[in-house]
Amino acid sequence: HPAQGRGTCGFQMLCKPPSIFRCHRAALSKQLFWSAERSIGPRSTRALSQRKSCFSTAIEPTPELIPVKPSKPMPTRNPNLTLQTESSVRDLLSPIKRIRESDPDIEGPLPGWWWTGAQPEACAGWMNEGWLSSLPLPNLQTVTRKQTLDYFNNTWTLTELLFSGIKGDMPMYMPPYHQLRHPLIFYYGHVAALYVNKLRLAGLLERPINPLYEQLFETGVDEMSWDDLSQSSTAWPSVREVNSYRSEVYQAICAVIEKHPGLADGHAPITQSDPLWALFMGFEHERIHLETSSVLMRELPAPLLRRPEGWAPDHPSCPIHDCFEPSATNYPRNPMVHFEASDVQLGKPIDWPSFGWDNEYGHASIPVSAFDASKFKVSNGEFLEFVRAGGYRDQSYWTEEGWRWRVFRNCKWPTFWCSVGPANLHQYRLRTLFDVRPMPWSWPAEVNLHEAEAYLAWRTEQDGVAYRLPFEREWQQLRGGSSMSDAGTTNHAALTDVSSDAVMCSNGGEMRTSHGLNINLAYGSQSPVDTMQGERFGVARGNVWEWVGDDFHPLNGFKVHELYDDFSTPCFDGEHNMLMGGSFISTGDEASIFARFHFRPHFFQHAGFRLVAGAATEGPIKLSDAQRSSGGAGYDSEILLSQYMTLHYGTEIDMMPFPDGPHNARHFPQRCAALLSGLAEKLGAPTKSALDIGCAVGGSSFALASSYDKVIGVDLSPTFIGAAQRMRDEGSVAYFRRDQGELGERVVATLPSGKKGEVVFRRADACALPPDFIAFDGVLVANLLCRIPSPRACLGRLGGPRGLVSPGGLVAIASPYSWMEEHTPRGAWLGGFMRDGQPVLAQDTLRNLLNEQSFQMVHQEDMPLLIREHERKYQYVVAHMMVFQRQE
Repeated sequence: HPAQGRGTCGFQMLCKPPSIFRCHRAALSKQLFWSAERSIGPRSTRALSQRKSCFSTAIEPTPELIPVKPSKPMPTRNPNLTLQTESSVRDLLSPIKRIRESDPDIEGPLPGWWWTGAQPEACAGWMNEGWLSSLPLPNLQTVTRKQTLDYFNNTWTLTELLFSGIKGDMPMYMPPYHQLRHPLIFYYGHVAALYVNKLRLAGLLERPINPLYEQLFETGVDEMSWDDLSQSSTAWPSVREVNSYRSEVYQAICAVIEKHPGLADGHAPITQSDPLWALFMGFEHERIHLETSSVLMRELPAPLLRRPEGWAPDHPSCPIHDCFEPSATNYPRNPMVHFEASDVQLGKPIDWPSFGWDNEYGHASIPVSAFDASKFKVSNGEFLEFVRAGGYRDQSYWTEEGWRWRVFRNCKWPTFWCSVGPANLHQYRLRTLFDVRPMPWSWPAEVNLHEAEAYLAWRTEQDGVAYRLPFEREWQQLRGGSSMSDAGTTNHAALTDVSSDAVMCSNGGEMRTSHGLNINLAYGSQSPVDTMQGERFGVARGNVWEWVGDDFHPLNGFKVHELYDDFSTPCFDGEHNMLMGGSFISTGDEASIFARFHFRPHFFQHAGFRLVAGAATEGPIKLSDAQRSSGGAGYDSEILLSQYMTLHYGTEIDMMPFPDGPHNARHFPQRCAALLSGLAEKLGAPTKSALDIGCAVGGSSFALASSYDKVIGVDLSPTFIGAAQRMRDEGSVAYFRRDQGELGERVVATLPSGKKGEVVFRRADACALPPDFIAFDGVLVANLLCRIPSPRACLGRLGGPRGLVSPGGLVAIASPYSWMEEHTPRGAWLGGFMRDGQPVLAQDTLRNLLNEQSFQMVHQEDMPLLIREHERKYQYVVAHMMVFQRQE
């Protein structure tokens, strides 16, 4: 959550909305670039150490927009498809060098100031062999102050050790080729900013350290689709400035660890209700980004990286010489192993003495039908057969969405394979974390879900066996049968000994030697699919994550944690698939037997898959409409589209034909927009730009455009956004208006004429709005808050140094406060419950949250609306409208 305080910063920040041209299908792009002034870069003469006004109550004035067009767009082609040279990567970096100056201090050997905490060789976890291992996951029943400090130092230094593998500072500003994530400079600052924000929420820190950074580096990216391209328009600070910020944060966290009485000898167990839970949350969040940052580094051109001194060694199986014609001796035979029917119990016990993310808790007792599973994960050698057979060219093997992704990216082989010869010769090397190596055919094939499903379809055709991905419950059964040194049981609820979870007792080196697992940084690379295992089944955990067939979903009894209520719930949307088991670089909680990870199917992680065959009694878990977060299939239904088209564009007769009906409730979207626009005129508020959050089919966005020069409407529903875009582009949209049962009429909604500002529609999640959305003069949030998983995540973006609302701007919030757990977990409700014997009302919470961000309420009223279900049934709702103005 954003820092609630306000203050000046040590440099001039340029706040700029994005201007993006969509990428062509051939993966070419034209991008409008925005840049910072030179003062943001290394030429700045103001050192962060001089930042004495950090806690001032003044807000910096809104800066001017400064567009800069470099002569060459950033690349969208995967740079690792072929070998890169030092010369070619210089060309890739040239647009960045035109607007920034490199810092010569970090071009070569790193200076001492790079390490803001303990240096690797002085850090807990340093091995005699000369590398830094990951420490065991802390036991929160017995952890000492020293163990906490050691674990923090180990976590913090592993991050800085990983980032020391980047040559110089210019690659830190290079967006990933797929343009779906921030550049690495964001992640360098993000983990530090989250510590501050969460420790403040828990009361462990009284004030922000740098309010601007704690908002700038707060929100990552969760793209809606593989073609949701965006090159960040953010004017990022210099590496040295972020490094200085990290140093301040490090000292603040050390002070909490050294002084907090909850870590004194003989302390009570640290549980989810303890403020110190936020501290360990920060540790595990940083370890998640150790892994995700490593993937982004792996996607950079290899010449931009170097292997850091002190990084865990690669697995010794990494070949030295090329082998372009692998045989059966280069990768293992992968037989199917039979598993009898059984029952599994899922869920982390609530009193298990380690930190856990909210989605790990809960319970599920599930019967598992008999099935067969491949003994090993699919190897590079096995996947080569699919590539050579033309699997990337044959649409019949791909899902509809998978094929669209493949064509868009023009993929012909896995993303981390590097072709070193003519394409049809299929001569490949592997892009590892820091290098390009001869292809290790026995290592697991790392692919996204689309590629895994295409391979399964091809193998099904080849073998005449219906292959699929395992389900979570099946994966847990095969894990229980594979690693007796770990849990040795699939009954999580029955676990009582912390040694059942090896990561709580073993560092990376011990994972390798004592447990036969490539996890918790036992190695700095992947390993063969058939090594380090002596049981009847190949090791399921570690090496690389495994895709499973289930949607990411909550277990029974799931509850959000108040410190991070939007960690999991926005991804319970049927658009994120589960991964299990961890990878070589999964550490801490991500290396635990309870870890449940998730990504969109087009995204890349250190992830592979295995084959499963067998007709299960129950299929994979796919979220129903009632279970989805807002934006699921039910929200996209034709019935709802009809209702919302009538609400936004219907005639008065369509909206309410009966003379005694509530006619004052018609035209709700237009009345909301008119209220915001009228108050802006009355109060003299600026009207250059407006943001309509939860715009649905766009009626309110078009109404705002009669007063605002530019309006951006966002909604999570692709169906609604598609209708709004058609209305903008074509001026009309046809839809089916339901009258009775299946009967109805095809009607055409038209866009009212009149002076219109520019209107842009974009699919986005209200709980994770794009970080480039800042400084709008008007923001409308109509009937949304009680339909999203995390209202506070949305509201928290309104103010602060990079707030959605500009100083002097207005935000109008309308809600009926219809709190229901099918939309919003109870722990995230703003009101509608009792606390300490007193009723908590959402309108009071809302006022308090806005007041904390320096907003003043300037108007409130009841705002009725009418939703037509059919000709004789209407929903009559009275929303509570409050309008706030952000103080200068």
